[in-house]
Amino acid sequence: MKLKVESYRDAFGQKLVELGEKNKHLIVLDPDVGDSTRTAWFREKFPNRFVNVGISEQDMVGIAAGLSIEGFTPIVATFSMFILRAWEQIRNTLARDNLNVKIVASHGGLSDFGDGSSHQCFEDIALMRVIPEMKTIVPADAQSTKGLFEQAIRTKGPTYIRIGRDFCLKIYENEDDVVLGKVNVLEEGDDLTLVACGLMVPFALMVHKMLLKSGVKSSIVDAHTIKPLDSRLISICRRTGRVVTIEEHSVIGGLGSALCENLSEYGVKVKRIGVFDRFGESSEDYRKLLQKFQLDEDSIFKQVISFVG
Repeated sequence: MKLKVESYRDAFGQKLVELGEKNKHLIVLDPDVGDSTRTAWFREKFPNRFVNVGISEQDMVGIAAGLSIEGFTPIVATFSMFILRAWEQIRNTLARDNLNVKIVASHGGLSDFGDGSSHQCFEDIALMRVIPEMKTIVPADAQSTKGLFEQAIRTKGPTYIRIGRDFCLKIYENEDDVVLGKVNVLEEGDDLTLVACGLMVPFALMVHKMLLKSGVKSSIVDAHTIKPLDSRLISICRRTGRVVTIEEHSVIGGLGSALCENLSEYGVKVKRIGVFDRFGESSEDYRKLLQKFQLDEDSIFKQVISFVG
């Protein structure tokens, strides 16, 4: 199954400029990584609404909080690993006061493959979804990145949007094919349900094709909004009775954990595929790194087949 390769961060940068044209209250804050996150494109277009705070993520979140109180819509953008430096400020300032600040965290999972474990992040979804009032979103491709980001701008309160770097496989044709808070059922089958987020959604679609050749019919669900989790997802999973969650994140506290918390009382059998209690590592090839972490389509297929027997 061949899918077109796009870029998460390019999609975000393009949408940010587009929204900046429409909304004069948007202000972007950057901790000196604008070229990497593509917020530099916004800086070039709207220099008076761009603030480079330097390598000071805690200050960035504090400034964003103040701007929100004054009626602006601040966007803070950095690597998913480094926004965690400001977790206390996010929890105590943004969330406790339910401030309208949007956090866009790029280079999630293993996508910053060349920089190794210091830059790769498997813990951010867990840390963000546990915060009260914090919406947590993981788009699957470029179009859903644009659509969910714009919807997040229109939705009041703090929001965390986690995206990858450049290896982005196209699924959706239009930005409005996704709705914040609502899962997308991409394929339907009666044997089991594969629930994925981020880059793992197109990989789940590849696995779906491979499973059909083995006589296994799977439903594929894009659970891009991890918090609040769509209540429909519970009934979708209960229908097949067997569920596999797939995420480029730790199996501790991420999508798999969120779903298990909701399915535990129904006796649904769940297998979680993700990163198992370890740090990342450096590689010159993202695809080979995914393979080493058993997050490529062939490795996922083998794990699913083992699960369904």
